[in-house]
Amino acid sequence: MTAEDWQEGGFGLYVHWPFCLSKCPYCDFNSHVSAEIDTKRWQDAYLSEIRRLGAETGPRVLNTVFFGGGTPSLMPPDLVGAILETARSVWTPANDMEITLEANPTSVEAGRFTGFAEAGVNRVSLGVQALNDADLRRLGRMHSVAEARAAFEIARARFPRVSFDLIYARQAQSLAAWREELTEALAMAADHLSMYQLTVEPGTAFGDRLARGGLKGLPDEDLGADLYALTQEICDAAGMPAYEVSNHARPGAESRHNLIYWQAGDYAGIGPGAHGRLTLGGVRLATETPLAPTAWLDRVDRTGTGELSRSPISPADQGVEYLMMGLRLAHGLSLARYESLAGVPLDSLRINELSELGLVGVEAGVLRATTAGRAVLNAVIRALLPD
Repeated sequence: MTAEDWQEGGFGLYVHWPFCLSKCPYCDFNSHVSAEIDTKRWQDAYLSEIRRLGAETGPRVLNTVFFGGGTPSLMPPDLVGAILETARSVWTPANDMEITLEANPTSVEAGRFTGFAEAGVNRVSLGVQALNDADLRRLGRMHSVAEARAAFEIARARFPRVSFDLIYARQAQSLAAWREELTEALAMAADHLSMYQLTVEPGTAFGDRLARGGLKGLPDEDLGADLYALTQEICDAAGMPAYEVSNHARPGAESRHNLIYWQAGDYAGIGPGAHGRLTLGGVRLATETPLAPTAWLDRVDRTGTGELSRSPISPADQGVEYLMMGLRLAHGLSLARYESLAGVPLDSLRINELSELGLVGVEAGVLRATTAGRAVLNAVIRALLPD
Protein backbone atom coordinates (compact mmCIF):
# COMPACT_ATOMS: atom_id res chain seq x y z
CA MET A 1 0.00 0.00 0.00
CA THR A 2 1.26 3.48 -0.80
CA ALA A 3 1.30 5.89 2.13
CA GLU A 4 -1.27 8.12 0.45
CA ASP A 5 -3.61 5.41 -0.85
CA TRP A 6 -6.47 6.87 1.22
CA GLN A 7 -6.58 9.83 -1.18
CA GLU A 8 -8.16 7.49 -3.75
CA GLY A 9 -11.29 7.64 -1.61
CA GLY A 10 -10.94 11.05 0.06
CA PHE A 11 -11.18 12.22 3.67
CA GLY A 12 -14.31 12.77 5.74
CA LEU A 13 -15.46 13.47 9.29
CA TYR A 14 -18.24 11.46 10.93
CA VAL A 15 -19.95 12.96 14.01
CA HIS A 16 -22.23 10.67 16.02
CA TRP A 17 -25.10 12.23 17.99
CA PRO A 18 -26.55 9.31 19.98
CA PHE A 19 -29.90 10.70 21.15
CA CYS A 20 -33.41 10.00 19.83
CA LEU A 21 -36.93 10.84 20.95
CA SER A 22 -37.70 7.10 21.06
CA LYS A 23 -36.09 3.79 20.09
CA CYS A 24 -37.46 2.16 16.93
CA PRO A 25 -38.15 -1.58 17.31
CA TYR A 26 -35.99 -2.56 14.32
CA CYS A 27 -33.04 -0.31 15.20
CA ASP A 28 -29.69 -1.80 16.23
CA PHE A 29 -27.79 1.50 15.93
CA ASN A 30 -26.17 3.16 18.93
CA SER A 31 -29.09 5.40 19.90
CA HIS A 32 -30.42 6.40 23.30
CA VAL A 33 -33.35 8.28 24.83
CA SER A 34 -32.35 10.85 27.44
CA ALA A 35 -34.39 13.43 29.34
CA GLU A 36 -31.44 15.75 29.96
CA ILE A 37 -28.47 16.53 27.70
CA ASP A 38 -25.57 18.75 28.78
CA THR A 39 -25.07 20.47 25.42
CA LYS A 40 -22.06 22.49 26.63
CA ARG A 41 -20.23 19.34 27.71
CA TRP A 42 -21.00 17.62 24.40
CA GLN A 43 -19.75 20.62 22.44
CA ASP A 44 -16.50 20.76 24.40
CA ALA A 45 -15.93 17.04 23.78
CA TYR A 46 -16.64 17.19 20.05
CA LEU A 47 -14.39 20.22 19.51
CA SER A 48 -11.61 18.67 21.60
CA GLU A 49 -11.74 15.50 19.49
CA ILE A 50 -11.61 17.42 16.20
CA ARG A 51 -8.57 19.40 17.36
CA ARG A 52 -6.82 16.23 18.58
CA LEU A 53 -7.39 14.43 15.29
CA GLY A 54 -6.39 17.48 13.26
CA ALA A 55 -3.07 17.63 15.10
CA GLU A 56 -2.48 13.96 14.24
CA THR A 57 -3.45 14.04 10.58
CA GLY A 58 -1.81 17.35 9.80
CA PRO A 59 -3.06 19.43 6.85
CA ARG A 60 -5.65 17.63 4.76
CA VAL A 61 -8.50 18.57 2.48
CA LEU A 62 -11.79 17.72 4.19
CA ASN A 63 -14.21 16.45 1.56
CA THR A 64 -17.26 15.66 3.67
CA VAL A 65 -18.84 15.93 7.11
CA PHE A 66 -21.68 13.63 8.16
CA PHE A 67 -23.83 14.06 11.28
CA GLY A 68 -25.31 10.63 12.04
CA GLY A 69 -27.11 9.06 14.94
CA GLY A 70 -29.41 8.82 16.71
CA THR A 71 -31.29 11.85 15.51
CA PRO A 72 -28.86 14.68 14.72
CA SER A 73 -31.73 17.00 13.81
CA LEU A 74 -32.32 17.20 17.59
CA MET A 75 -28.95 18.95 17.94
CA PRO A 76 -29.01 22.71 18.54
CA PRO A 77 -28.00 24.44 15.27
CA ASP A 78 -25.38 26.42 17.22
CA LEU A 79 -23.70 23.14 18.19
CA VAL A 80 -23.64 22.02 14.55
CA GLY A 81 -22.20 25.40 13.61
CA ALA A 82 -19.46 25.19 16.25
CA ILE A 83 -18.44 21.72 15.06
CA LEU A 84 -18.26 22.85 11.43
CA GLU A 85 -16.36 26.03 12.28
CA THR A 86 -13.77 24.00 14.21
CA ALA A 87 -13.47 21.39 11.44
CA ARG A 88 -12.89 24.17 8.90
CA SER A 89 -10.16 25.66 11.10
CA VAL A 90 -8.38 22.33 11.53
CA TRP A 91 -8.59 21.02 7.97
CA THR A 92 -8.90 22.74 4.60
CA PRO A 93 -12.52 22.46 3.43
CA ALA A 94 -12.97 21.25 -0.14
CA ASN A 95 -14.53 23.84 -2.42
CA ASP A 96 -17.56 21.55 -2.80
CA MET A 97 -17.53 20.09 0.73
CA GLU A 98 -20.61 17.96 1.34
CA ILE A 99 -22.15 18.42 4.81
CA THR A 100 -24.95 15.96 5.58
CA LEU A 101 -27.27 15.84 8.57
CA GLU A 102 -29.70 13.00 9.28
CA ALA A 103 -33.20 14.01 10.38
CA ASN A 104 -36.43 12.39 11.45
CA PRO A 105 -39.69 13.97 10.27
CA THR A 106 -40.84 14.39 13.88
CA SER A 107 -37.87 16.66 14.66
CA VAL A 108 -38.14 18.86 11.57
CA GLU A 109 -38.93 22.48 12.26
CA ALA A 110 -38.57 25.27 9.73
CA GLY A 111 -36.64 27.46 12.16
CA ARG A 112 -34.25 24.71 13.20
CA PHE A 113 -33.62 23.73 9.56
CA THR A 114 -32.91 27.35 8.70
CA GLY A 115 -30.34 27.32 11.50
CA PHE A 116 -28.71 24.17 10.14
CA ALA A 117 -28.51 25.68 6.66
CA GLU A 118 -26.95 28.87 8.06
CA ALA A 119 -24.41 26.71 9.93
CA GLY A 120 -23.32 25.18 6.62
CA VAL A 121 -25.33 21.98 6.24
CA ASN A 122 -26.04 21.51 2.52
CA ARG A 123 -27.53 18.02 2.43
CA VAL A 124 -30.23 16.40 4.59
CA SER A 125 -31.13 12.72 4.83
CA LEU A 126 -34.68 12.14 6.10
CA GLY A 127 -35.72 8.92 7.86
CA VAL A 128 -39.10 8.61 6.14
CA GLN A 129 -39.03 4.75 6.09
CA ALA A 130 -42.56 4.26 4.68
CA LEU A 131 -45.31 6.16 2.85
CA ASN A 132 -48.03 4.14 4.54
CA ASP A 133 -49.39 5.16 7.95
CA ALA A 134 -50.21 1.62 9.06
CA ASP A 135 -46.69 0.44 8.32
CA LEU A 136 -45.17 3.49 9.98
CA ARG A 137 -47.02 2.47 13.16
CA ARG A 138 -45.77 -1.12 12.81
CA LEU A 139 -42.23 0.20 12.44
CA GLY A 140 -42.62 2.20 15.64
CA ARG A 141 -42.20 5.52 13.86
CA MET A 142 -43.57 8.62 15.57
CA HIS A 143 -44.50 10.47 12.37
CA SER A 144 -47.29 10.13 9.83
CA VAL A 145 -47.04 10.20 6.04
CA ALA A 146 -48.39 13.76 6.09
CA GLU A 147 -45.66 14.82 8.53
CA ALA A 148 -43.02 13.13 6.37
CA ARG A 149 -44.21 15.00 3.30
CA ALA A 150 -44.24 18.30 5.20
CA ALA A 151 -40.72 17.65 6.50
CA PHE A 152 -39.54 16.89 2.98
CA GLU A 153 -40.96 20.16 1.66
CA ILE A 154 -39.30 22.12 4.48
CA ALA A 155 -35.97 20.43 3.76
CA ARG A 156 -36.32 20.90 0.00
CA ALA A 157 -36.84 24.65 0.49
CA ARG A 158 -33.70 25.05 2.60
CA PHE A 159 -31.08 22.61 1.32
CA PRO A 160 -29.75 22.06 -2.21
CA ARG A 161 -29.68 18.29 -1.74
CA VAL A 162 -32.24 16.06 0.02
CA SER A 163 -32.26 12.29 0.43
CA PHE A 164 -34.63 10.01 2.27
CA ASP A 165 -34.67 6.43 3.50
CA LEU A 166 -37.30 3.78 2.86
CA ILE A 167 -37.60 0.29 4.33
CA TYR A 168 -39.21 -2.42 2.22
CA ALA A 169 -39.89 -6.17 2.57
CA ARG A 170 -42.15 -5.18 5.44
CA GLN A 171 -44.90 -7.29 6.99
CA ALA A 172 -47.60 -8.32 4.49
CA GLN A 173 -46.11 -6.07 1.79
CA SER A 174 -47.01 -7.09 -1.75
CA LEU A 175 -45.21 -6.31 -5.00
CA ALA A 176 -48.14 -4.18 -6.15
CA ALA A 177 -48.17 -2.16 -2.92
CA TRP A 178 -44.40 -1.58 -3.10
CA ARG A 179 -44.63 -0.52 -6.74
CA GLU A 180 -47.26 2.08 -5.83
CA GLU A 181 -45.32 3.34 -2.81
CA LEU A 182 -41.96 3.55 -4.58
CA THR A 183 -43.54 5.35 -7.53
CA GLU A 184 -45.01 7.85 -5.07
CA ALA A 185 -41.60 8.31 -3.42
CA LEU A 186 -39.89 8.98 -6.76
CA ALA A 187 -42.54 11.58 -7.60
CA MET A 188 -41.48 13.57 -4.52
CA ALA A 189 -38.36 14.65 -6.49
CA ALA A 190 -35.68 13.72 -4.03
CA ASP A 191 -32.28 13.40 -5.70
CA HIS A 192 -31.20 10.41 -3.60
CA LEU A 193 -32.99 7.41 -2.08
CA SER A 194 -31.59 4.84 0.33
CA MET A 195 -33.71 1.69 0.36
CA TYR A 196 -33.14 -1.16 2.74
CA GLN A 197 -34.82 -4.52 3.07
CA LEU A 198 -36.16 -4.91 6.61
CA THR A 199 -33.63 -6.94 8.57
CA VAL A 200 -34.59 -8.29 11.98
CA GLU A 201 -31.52 -8.10 14.20
CA PRO A 202 -31.03 -10.01 17.49
CA GLY A 203 -31.31 -7.78 20.54
CA THR A 204 -33.86 -5.41 18.96
CA ALA A 205 -37.54 -5.27 19.92
CA PHE A 206 -38.36 -6.85 16.55
CA GLY A 207 -35.80 -9.58 17.19
CA ASP A 208 -37.40 -10.41 20.54
CA ARG A 209 -40.86 -10.36 18.99
CA LEU A 210 -39.81 -12.72 16.19
CA ALA A 211 -38.20 -15.10 18.69
CA ARG A 212 -41.52 -15.27 20.56
CA GLY A 213 -43.33 -16.25 17.36
CA GLY A 214 -44.61 -12.78 16.51
CA LEU A 215 -43.86 -10.46 13.59
CA LYS A 216 -46.08 -12.35 11.15
CA GLY A 217 -46.17 -11.77 7.40
CA LEU A 218 -42.49 -11.14 6.70
CA PRO A 219 -41.67 -11.98 3.06
CA ASP A 220 -39.91 -15.22 2.22
CA GLU A 221 -36.62 -15.27 0.34
CA ASP A 222 -38.26 -15.42 -3.09
CA LEU A 223 -40.55 -12.46 -2.45
CA GLY A 224 -37.61 -10.52 -0.98
CA ALA A 225 -35.66 -11.12 -4.19
CA ASP A 226 -38.64 -10.04 -6.29
CA LEU A 227 -39.02 -6.85 -4.24
CA TYR A 228 -35.34 -6.07 -4.78
CA ALA A 229 -35.61 -6.67 -8.54
CA LEU A 230 -38.72 -4.49 -8.75
CA THR A 231 -36.88 -1.71 -6.91
CA GLN A 232 -34.09 -1.75 -9.50
CA GLU A 233 -36.56 -1.77 -12.40
CA ILE A 234 -38.63 1.17 -11.15
CA CYS A 235 -35.66 3.31 -10.12
CA ASP A 236 -33.78 2.67 -13.37
CA ALA A 237 -36.83 3.77 -15.34
CA ALA A 238 -37.08 6.94 -13.23
CA GLY A 239 -33.44 7.92 -13.86
CA MET A 240 -32.26 6.99 -10.36
CA PRO A 241 -30.12 3.88 -10.86
CA ALA A 242 -28.40 2.08 -8.02
CA TYR A 243 -24.85 3.38 -7.68
CA GLU A 244 -24.53 1.10 -4.62
CA VAL A 245 -26.54 -1.95 -3.58
CA SER A 246 -28.99 -0.02 -1.38
CA ASN A 247 -28.54 3.52 -2.68
CA HIS A 248 -30.03 5.21 -5.74
CA ALA A 249 -29.30 8.70 -7.04
CA ARG A 250 -29.66 10.97 -9.98
CA PRO A 251 -26.26 11.40 -11.71
CA GLY A 252 -24.08 13.69 -9.59
CA ALA A 253 -26.25 13.37 -6.47
CA GLU A 254 -24.49 10.36 -4.94
CA SER A 255 -23.60 10.54 -1.24
CA ARG A 256 -19.97 11.61 -1.37
CA HIS A 257 -19.47 10.81 2.31
CA ASN A 258 -20.62 7.22 1.93
CA LEU A 259 -18.43 6.91 -1.17
CA ILE A 260 -15.44 7.58 1.08
CA TYR A 261 -16.36 4.43 3.04
CA TRP A 262 -17.00 2.34 -0.05
CA GLN A 263 -13.84 3.55 -1.84
CA ALA A 264 -11.54 2.91 1.14
CA GLY A 265 -10.83 6.53 1.93
CA ASP A 266 -9.94 7.90 5.38
CA TYR A 267 -12.53 9.13 7.84
CA ALA A 268 -12.29 10.43 11.38
CA GLY A 269 -15.08 9.13 13.61
CA ILE A 270 -16.01 11.03 16.76
CA GLY A 271 -18.79 10.46 19.27
CA PRO A 272 -19.99 7.36 21.14
CA GLY A 273 -19.82 4.21 19.03
CA ALA A 274 -18.14 5.98 16.08
CA HIS A 275 -15.59 4.04 14.06
CA GLY A 276 -12.81 5.54 11.98
CA ARG A 277 -10.15 4.65 9.42
CA LEU A 278 -7.04 6.83 9.48
CA THR A 279 -3.74 6.51 7.65
CA LEU A 280 -1.01 7.96 9.87
CA GLY A 281 2.69 7.59 9.12
CA GLY A 282 1.89 5.23 6.27
CA VAL A 283 -0.06 2.86 8.55
CA ARG A 284 -3.82 2.42 8.16
CA LEU A 285 -5.53 2.32 11.56
CA ALA A 286 -8.98 1.27 12.76
CA THR A 287 -10.32 3.45 15.57
CA GLU A 288 -13.18 2.63 17.92
CA THR A 289 -15.00 4.51 20.68
CA PRO A 290 -17.14 3.45 23.68
CA LEU A 291 -20.81 2.85 22.88
CA ALA A 292 -22.30 4.48 25.99
CA PRO A 293 -22.65 8.28 25.73
CA THR A 294 -21.48 8.94 29.29
CA ALA A 295 -18.53 6.56 28.90
CA TRP A 296 -17.41 8.45 25.79
CA LEU A 297 -17.77 11.86 27.45
CA ASP A 298 -15.94 10.67 30.58
CA ARG A 299 -13.13 9.26 28.48
CA VAL A 300 -12.66 12.53 26.58
CA ASP A 301 -12.67 14.48 29.86
CA ARG A 302 -10.35 12.07 31.67
CA THR A 303 -7.82 11.07 29.00
CA GLY A 304 -8.13 13.70 26.26
CA THR A 305 -9.25 11.14 23.69
CA GLY A 306 -12.60 9.48 23.01
CA GLU A 307 -10.94 6.50 21.36
CA LEU A 308 -11.27 3.16 23.09
CA SER A 309 -8.85 1.38 20.76
CA ARG A 310 -6.62 2.02 17.77
CA SER A 311 -5.18 -0.89 15.83
CA PRO A 312 -3.24 -1.34 12.58
CA ILE A 313 -5.13 -3.04 9.74
CA SER A 314 -3.11 -5.79 8.08
CA PRO A 315 -2.65 -5.76 4.29
CA ALA A 316 -4.88 -8.85 4.02
CA ASP A 317 -7.66 -7.16 6.00
CA GLN A 318 -7.33 -3.98 3.95
CA GLY A 319 -7.86 -6.06 0.84
CA VAL A 320 -10.93 -7.71 2.38
CA GLU A 321 -12.42 -4.33 3.35
CA TYR A 322 -11.81 -2.91 -0.12
CA LEU A 323 -13.34 -5.98 -1.77
CA MET A 324 -16.42 -6.01 0.47
CA MET A 325 -17.05 -2.30 0.09
CA GLY A 326 -15.94 -1.73 -3.49
CA LEU A 327 -17.96 -4.57 -4.96
CA ARG A 328 -21.12 -2.93 -3.58
CA LEU A 329 -20.59 -0.07 -6.02
CA ALA A 330 -21.93 -0.14 -9.55
CA HIS A 331 -18.58 1.07 -10.85
CA GLY A 332 -16.75 -1.71 -8.99
CA LEU A 333 -13.17 -1.84 -7.74
CA SER A 334 -9.68 -1.63 -9.19
CA LEU A 335 -7.90 -4.99 -9.31
CA ALA A 336 -4.53 -3.21 -9.25
CA ARG A 337 -5.48 -1.25 -6.14
CA TYR A 338 -6.70 -4.42 -4.45
CA GLU A 339 -3.33 -6.03 -5.12
CA SER A 340 -1.52 -2.93 -3.84
CA LEU A 341 -3.51 -3.01 -0.60
CA ALA A 342 -3.54 -6.76 0.02
CA GLY A 343 -0.08 -7.53 -1.32
CA VAL A 344 -1.46 -10.34 -3.52
CA PRO A 345 -3.88 -10.34 -6.44
CA LEU A 346 -7.40 -11.68 -6.35
CA ASP A 347 -7.67 -15.26 -7.58
CA SER A 348 -8.18 -15.03 -11.35
CA LEU A 349 -9.64 -18.54 -11.52
CA ARG A 350 -12.42 -17.60 -9.09
CA ILE A 351 -13.08 -14.40 -11.00
CA ASN A 352 -13.36 -16.39 -14.24
CA GLU A 353 -15.75 -18.91 -12.64
CA LEU A 354 -18.02 -16.11 -11.40
CA SER A 355 -17.79 -14.40 -14.78
CA GLU A 356 -18.91 -17.57 -16.56
CA LEU A 357 -21.92 -17.67 -14.20
CA GLY A 358 -22.78 -14.09 -15.20
CA LEU A 359 -22.21 -12.71 -11.70
CA VAL A 360 -19.16 -10.48 -12.28
CA GLY A 361 -17.38 -8.81 -15.16
CA VAL A 362 -13.90 -7.36 -15.67
CA GLU A 363 -13.17 -4.45 -17.97
CA ALA A 364 -10.03 -2.28 -18.13
CA GLY A 365 -8.80 -3.71 -14.83
CA VAL A 366 -12.05 -3.00 -12.97
CA LEU A 367 -14.06 -5.79 -11.31
CA ARG A 368 -17.82 -5.24 -11.13
CA ALA A 369 -20.76 -7.30 -9.94
CA THR A 370 -23.42 -7.68 -12.62
CA THR A 371 -27.09 -7.03 -11.93
CA ALA A 372 -27.49 -10.74 -11.19
CA GLY A 373 -24.37 -10.67 -9.02
CA ARG A 374 -25.57 -7.74 -6.91
CA ALA A 375 -28.72 -9.69 -6.09
CA VAL A 376 -26.52 -12.39 -4.45
CA LEU A 377 -23.61 -10.15 -3.53
CA ASN A 378 -22.75 -11.78 -0.21
CA ALA A 379 -22.25 -15.11 -1.97
CA VAL A 380 -20.11 -13.46 -4.67
CA ILE A 381 -17.89 -11.80 -2.05
CA ARG A 382 -17.53 -15.06 -0.11
CA ALA A 383 -16.41 -16.80 -3.30
CA LEU A 384 -13.75 -14.15 -3.94
CA LEU A 385 -12.39 -13.85 -0.41
CA PRO A 386 -8.96 -15.46 0.00
CA ASP A 387 -8.85 -18.69 2.03
